[in-house]
Amino acid sequence: MQCIYGTRAPLRVWADPETIEDAAMQQLRNTANLPWTHGVAVMPDVHYGKGATVGSVIAMRDAVSPAAVGVDIGCGMAAVQTNLTASDLPDDLGKVRSAIEAAVPVGFNSHDVAVAAMPPGFNELHDGVSQLESKAQKQIGTLGGGNHFIELTLDENDRVWLMLHSGSRNIGKSLAELHIKIAQKLPQNLGLPDRDLSVFLAETPQMAAYRRDLWWAQDYARRNRAAMLTLSQGAVGSALGRPIVWGEPIQCHHNYVSEETHDGLDLLVTRKGAISTAEGRLGIIPGSMGTGSYIVKGKANPASFNSASHGAGRRMSRTKAKKQFSIADLQAQTEGVECRTDEGVLDEIPAAYKNLEEVMAQQTDLVDVVHRLRTIVCVKG
Repeated sequence: MQCIYGTRAPLRVWADPETIEDAAMQQLRNTANLPWTHGVAVMPDVHYGKGATVGSVIAMRDAVSPAAVGVDIGCGMAAVQTNLTASDLPDDLGKVRSAIEAAVPVGFNSHDVAVAAMPPGFNELHDGVSQLESKAQKQIGTLGGGNHFIELTLDENDRVWLMLHSGSRNIGKSLAELHIKIAQKLPQNLGLPDRDLSVFLAETPQMAAYRRDLWWAQDYARRNRAAMLTLSQGAVGSALGRPIVWGEPIQCHHNYVSEETHDGLDLLVTRKGAISTAEGRLGIIPGSMGTGSYIVKGKANPASFNSASHGAGRRMSRTKAKKQFSIADLQAQTEGVECRTDEGVLDEIPAAYKNLEEVMAQQTDLVDVVHRLRTIVCVKG
């Protein structure tokens, strides 16, 4: 960990500051200089993001910035171990991938009918999402696109795991964007160096409304992952034609807000691209498609506000990745993985992301490795 000096609040970094983009470093300084900020912890997968930096943990006093959560409220991971080993799998895993893709809609697609219940209280959400109720119902149990995925992986003992990454879909994005616009118009945010860092203050109706919608969206994201796990488990069992024993799922948000106590203060902590390591809990740190993931146990390091990275983190934009790499590059970098290798996922090529092993090496004081997983099937939106 290194400290960046010259800011109002402590700015602690688990990455080489020289490797952080100038734009991302300016975002971090802007955040640490806000009058409500108690401290900022920067994860090794840090990179520039809209409003707040991806890979940042921001602890605030009596305030919260919706952009420091991000627009995919509650985005996170789920993973579950099986009783299968690599020897139980067929040589050709195409049938398994096809079964998962048939069971879980990807991209902009939804289920024809609801497959799981939404959190109660939809009618109490911001008026601007009232027309989205049917869509939100049908998007429970759907993957989305971008860097979201469903994978089968093997651990160091060749034990099979099922893992997935997704969030609160369109309803979470819509709620986030509505509240960011509201925050930008509030008087305490006039004159900020970045309008996207606008905050809600405690004991105000705007904060109360945001927190109501935020908790709902975080619950929605958790239910979405649980529904996808159930659907994917059924698809894998059906494709393999055998009963499977599933372990206890590991779940973790990595775009969310939490009420926590640090340094003797009650704070609102936003993690935008970071997981909690409190109480030694288990977490998931994925790489890109084809590079595998880690199951970790948190060390609850107080300097990081009990946090660790959420993944490898992008090292280039999607546009740059599409210009720099070819389909042949994608095929080479995902060799041995049953996955799509077409133009639609070229921006997710492994080389567009940071090296996962380097990211893990920079946070040995934040987590212990429990399992190293290597990808064998990857479903993307």
